[in-house]
Amino acid sequence: MNLAFKQPPKATHSLDSIADALLLPSGIDGVYARTAVFEQVVNGLTDLISEYREPNTEVLRFPPVMSRRQVEKSGYLKSFPHFLGCVSCLSGEEHEIRAALDDHESGQDWTPALAPADLVLSPAACYPLYPLAASRGQIPEQGLLFDVACDCFRREPSKMLDRLQSFRMREYVCIGTPGQIDVFRRRWMKLAEGFAARLGLSWGIDHASDPFFGRGGKMMAASQVEQALKFELLIPVRSAEQPTACMSFNYHRDHFGTTWNIRTANGEVAHTGCVAFGIDRLALALFATHGLELLRWPAGVRKALTV
Repeated sequence: MNLAFKQPPKATHSLDSIADALLLPSGIDGVYARTAVFEQVVNGLTDLISEYREPNTEVLRFPPVMSRRQVEKSGYLKSFPHFLGCVSCLSGEEHEIRAALDDHESGQDWTPALAPADLVLSPAACYPLYPLAASRGQIPEQGLLFDVACDCFRREPSKMLDRLQSFRMREYVCIGTPGQIDVFRRRWMKLAEGFAARLGLSWGIDHASDPFFGRGGKMMAASQVEQALKFELLIPVRSAEQPTACMSFNYHRDHFGTTWNIRTANGEVAHTGCVAFGIDRLALALFATHGLELLRWPAGVRKALTV
């Protein structure tokens, strides 16, 4: 990637060299226990992001699970079936559950006794928002702003620390007219420059696409880039040649408005857009750039994060 970073990439600390102080392995790739120093920086990031919350923004925090039917209706299953995690449970009469336990005790596979529940693991923080917003009726003339967050899951096991299966996502979401979404996204792409600068990070913003599933997904990704529907803030966490996407700026057009029948004040289908913060990736970017000793971080960065 020949991305021109707005600040020259600084000499970074190898993620492998600092991993043990930040994320402890669970035995499953992409799933880690988080250490105190890592969480201290995450808390600072959370507070800093909140400083950018605009007036009249509704704050919602979602659980890490959501309705399977809502995910199906949203189109996620069609676009990203390879990432979706579903909740399965033992159910039935006591003797049926006991039989599964006996299989386990005898060293056999007990998982065939599992049955799918009506829940999936949330793939993105904003997915539960749209049916909720639709249930309230037409949105006001000025549109709606939301601050949402949750623990998310995507089934992409990897040994790379900047690609987790279980991760935290924070989003600011706008629902309104196409013009309102355009202003919202442009404003945030500009704000992101100052946000990254306050953290002392090298960064660049570039067109991007989502990893859609299958052959048809390649055409969808190309169309997404062509229409400039997605941009990412990239930081050289591992290297300048393969930077990590730590924020994204997304325009969904009328997809969620049509899916959930979200209407503007004049009855037209609403458009939606969001800016997403990869909390764990941003924290890793800070440690990769500034090292493990918080007291030796630049004074401006420590002030921004109150660490």
